[in-house]
Amino acid sequence: MEIEKTDLPGLLIVHPRIFRDERGYFYESYNEQKYKEAGIETVFVQDNESRSVRGVVRGLHYQLKPHAQAKLVRVLEGTVFDVAVDIRKDSPTFGKWFGAELSAENKKQLYIPEGFAHGFSVLSETAVLAYKCNELYHPESERGIALDDPELQIDWKISHEEFIISDKDKKSPRFHDAEMNFIFAENQI
Repeated sequence: MEIEKTDLPGLLIVHPRIFRDERGYFYESYNEQKYKEAGIETVFVQDNESRSVRGVVRGLHYQLKPHAQAKLVRVLEGTVFDVAVDIRKDSPTFGKWFGAELSAENKKQLYIPEGFAHGFSVLSETAVLAYKCNELYHPESERGIALDDPELQIDWKISHEEFIISDKDKKSPRFHDAEMNFIFAENQI
């Protein structure tokens, strides 16, 4: 397994070791001990999976403290453009976003620590996305940020005309109006 740091402190791309031969492939999608050795000491308590069609954009979602969630995201089928936005006040990258193409083919994973809003767009005809969370879902703590906020200028890798967005996500506030209670800590990965 190889860990790639991004420009946003704590946000990591995980490249698992994949064993391929004429039969297909095998890889460990998660191994607690190896992740801890790589500096990811998060204990995951919930797994989620979603299936979406091309053009779906989900996000930008997060939960407020004390129910904040770290996530380990991967794609089981298809291709998505996965995005995380730093919402930790006092962070040198506050309000900046990072995106990566995750696919069933490349098997990359994105580790998103607490203090980031998360979303993705579907680039293939369909996609199945799976992710681990370190905190259970708490509807009263759930928040969102408008995915088309001009301040963030996220390039979702599909045209705006293709967007398929839930009514709930359409009502999310702009970045500068969103409720956030995260503070950046220098010791974050």
